[in-house]
Parts: sequence; C-alpha cells; structure tokens
Amino acid sequence: MKHRQGWFDRPENLRLFLRLFFAGLGVLLIADLFVHKHGEFYWENVPGFFAAYGYVSCVLLVLVAKVLRRLIRRDENYYDD
Repeated sequence: MKHRQGWFDRPENLRLFLRLFFAGLGVLLIADLFVHKHGEFYWENVPGFFAAYGYVSCVLLVLVAKVLRRLIRRDENYYDD
C-alpha cells in the first residue's frame, strides 16, 4: 500500500506554515499595542503581558513535568508478574 504524502511532509510547506504562524503572532503582538484593555491590576495593561505570561507558564510547566517524571517514574517491568 502506497503511503500518501501529507502537506506537512514537504519541508517547504512546513517552512511556509511556520513563517505564516510566526508572522501572525507578530501581528497579534503589534495589535496588542492598540487595544484598550480593562485590567483589574496594573500589569494587565502592559503591552505583551499576556504573551509573556503564557510563555513563562509554558516553560514552568515543562520544567515541573521534568521533575515530576523523576519522582513518579516506575520500573520498565512494573506491571509484569
């Protein structure tokens, strides 16, 4: 059976997607400068706050997961008799 090549299997399509994706993120970050926000705390009105908050949260989540993996890891044959 012949494997049908997907759109993301071609490197030039993946590069195009990543360029468009990051360009879209840049447009949203620039648009954030022009949107009036009604935050309850002063730092919520800082341009790019939510982008930075999301990035830092993601990095911390990965680091906590690495530590948790060491704490709750089981042996390879844990469920074997």
